[in-house]
Amino acid sequence: MQPAGLNRGTAGNVSVRDGDGFLITPTGMAYAALTPDDLPRMAIDDSADGSYHGRRKPSSEWRFHRDLYAARPDVGAVLHAHSPFAVTLACLRREIPPFHYMIARFGGSTIRCADYAIFGSQALSTAALAALEGRRGCLLANHGLLVAGRDLDEAFALAVELEELCEQYWRACQLGAPVLLDAGEMAAVIEKFATYGQQ
Repeated sequence: MQPAGLNRGTAGNVSVRDGDGFLITPTGMAYAALTPDDLPRMAIDDSADGSYHGRRKPSSEWRFHRDLYAARPDVGAVLHAHSPFAVTLACLRREIPPFHYMIARFGGSTIRCADYAIFGSQALSTAALAALEGRRGCLLANHGLLVAGRDLDEAFALAVELEELCEQYWRACQLGAPVLLDAGEMAAVIEKFATYGQQ
């Protein structure tokens, strides 16, 4: 995540589904220093209270990881980052409109921006899940980006793609109002993405 420009220091977090639970990065530790034993395991059950197994405390954002796994059987990995362009747009609380057809990779014609709530809270998780309804990525107001993939590789690829789209949209806005694709054009792209790439 750091070489790709998604995070610096200990910002952000990532998790992967593991049977009836999930492994998640610990709170406040540099990624380069992590070993497998540093990854706490948590339950997916949506009544789980934050208890974990392991020697390290989980990321403070464990709630939206847990809630995504509980609500979305298709999700196998979750990645949250404080990447520069995503944070810029999130601080403006901007939804990303269909300025580029690759927006469709995330499951719709826009990238939504979730309502603001303090980090680590159930309110933030609730807002994030609403923004991710039928989607695979969103912005978190005044915070960063959040993506949900079928596995770690896809979650990472989605995060890189979302940060790139945020940068492209930001750059286009410097020159004026981007020309947006219409509903029909985006519907055609979404349909085409259903069979795009290696399935």
